[in-house]
Amino acid sequence: MASATSIKLDDEMKVRVRHLAEARQRTSHWIMREAIAQYVEREEKREALRRDTLQAWEEFRETGLHASAEEVDRWLESWGTDDETPAPGCHK
Repeated sequence: MASATSIKLDDEMKVRVRHLAEARQRTSHWIMREAIAQYVEREEKREALRRDTLQAWEEFRETGLHASAEEVDRWLESWGTDDETPAPGCHK
């Protein structure tokens, strides 16, 4: 269920939102909801990436397992070629 939330915008932003809404044949309300939804989704993905990065770093610190940049570069360079190689394995 949706509930009302107020937001304060300066006059310039109100005008920009209204112009965009008119150009898109939408309401200002729709534009603001869409903007907030896209922002929240992007930031949730960014937060998940940050958590995954910290977890991977901690795992590396504990195990020392890794693939070198050179190994990964060689693998990536093989993509789309007849000699595409499998992903490099992790090692110490």
